Order: sequence, then C-alpha cells, then structure tokens
Amino acid sequence: MATPPPIVLTIAGFDPSSGAGITADIKTIAAHECFGVSCITALTVQSTQGVRSVVPVAAETITATLAELVLDLEIAAVHIGMLGSGQVVQAVADFLIPEKLPHVVLDPILRSSSGADLIEQAGSQLLIERLLPLAEVITPNLAEASALTGLPVTNLEQMRAAAARLHSLGAANVVITGGDLEKATDLLSFRTSRGRVEQEVFKSERLKSNSTHGTGCAFSTSLACHLAQDRGLPEAVLLSKAYVSAAIANAHPLGRGVGPPNHLYRMNRQRRTSAAVPEVEAAHSRN
Repeated sequence: MATPPPIVLTIAGFDPSSGAGITADIKTIAAHECFGVSCITALTVQSTQGVRSVVPVAAETITATLAELVLDLEIAAVHIGMLGSGQVVQAVADFLIPEKLPHVVLDPILRSSSGADLIEQAGSQLLIERLLPLAEVITPNLAEASALTGLPVTNLEQMRAAAARLHSLGAANVVITGGDLEKATDLLSFRTSRGRVEQEVFKSERLKSNSTHGTGCAFSTSLACHLAQDRGLPEAVLLSKAYVSAAIANAHPLGRGVGPPNHLYRMNRQRRTSAAVPEVEAAHSRN
C-alpha cells in the first residue's frame, strides 16, 4: 500500500478569483504532493482588480470545524493566512494551544495588495500577542513587517532590524519576503538549537510580471508543505522561493487587474511527458 501524503491544514479566507486564499492554498498543497484540508475564516468579494468586502465567519463555526478535522485526521503542518477579525484570531489561538500541532506557519495578512484592510487594528494586536508565539515561523512581507513592528522596512538592513523586533515580540523564526525590492530578497532569521539567532539571505532576479496576486499565500503554504515533508527551514525557504518564482514565470495573463501565479504549472510538464509516452510506444510498434 502506498504511503499516504502528509496532510496540511490551511486556515484562511476565501478568494473567489482563486489567486489567493483557501483555493490557492489547496492548489499549492496539491502541487507539493500533500493532501490539503481547510477551514475558511472569511468570505470576500474580490477579483484580480481588488477586494470589495470581507465577511468573517463566526468564531464558533471555525472552532467546530478545526475540532472536527483534528479528531479525524493527523495534521502534519498548519498554514494560517487571512483571519478577518479579532474573534477569529482568538478562536484559532484557543484551538492551537491545546492541540500543539506541528509546523505552524503564520502569514500575517493585514491588508490586501490593493490596499483594503483585512483585519481591524484590535485584531492585528491580538495576532501579535496570541499567534506570533504559537507559530514555528512567520512570513510577513515588507509592509506587514513594518505594520507589526512599527519600523520602516524598505531594504535589507531594515529587514534585519524588523526581524530582531519580531523575535522580541515572540516569533521563533521569521521570513521577511522582499519580492518588491529591486532584487527579490528574502531574509530568514531563525533560532538555532543553542538559542542563537542566525540569518540567511535569499536573492533572485525580480520577475517583471502582472501575475503576482497571492504570491505571499503561495510562499507560506509551500513552506508549510516542505516542513510537513521534514525539510529543514533554510531548505524549505529556498524551495518555496523557487516554487513561487516558477509559478509566476509560468503564469497566464488572467483578469483585468493583477492576475494569479500558476500554482499548478508542474501539471503542464507532467502532461507533456505523458503525451510523449504513446508516441514512443507507437515508434517501437512500427519497428
């Protein structure tokens, strides 16, 4: 019997355009050969042109959903994305504390890329106080790192300072993603087994593309998948960065705004390989 895939739980909002949120997370999890299960935290009205409205799911529904999932399934990693309200933050934290699930990756989504607030100020403060200390790693982008720390974060040195501040707030490990910089630069700041903080910098050429909606979701979900597959954090960051870059490079121009990356680009490669097999068999049969 084949070994079952790792089960990755994503706790996030619903984006009907599937560039970000739960549906994008599930595609990313599938692309990493894991099995995705989910808990929706909020419904949104949005498209590639921006977020129009956010309706948080009732906290008791989230609590019941998460409890049902862990009763039935062995969770290998948890991805947390958009939460939508302070009540939802409380519900997720109250769930995580007793469960002690492995490899919790927190993507602290505070605003959409189009500028819409996705959680109120009180909810942001609760996220810092209650969820930051529960995560194995947090993955803010430049704007989120600035909002969480109150520091300017526009270059690598400021990223280092923000990471230090996030550690002081309770974050064990931090990846600040800088895809908006001239060179796409991510900073990993992590604690060693001896309690020391070390940092690694990952740089790549910035891709000129309009298919970047939800890349933060894709990165953090990819990271959760790699951790579920027992990879170390530096390797997981490197592989997740490569995955997002390839998803952008293989994207199709969709929508009238900022389109999504191609989360399932690997399927196209598999399809081309599969299509070649009958041709090879046919050639053998003629010989």
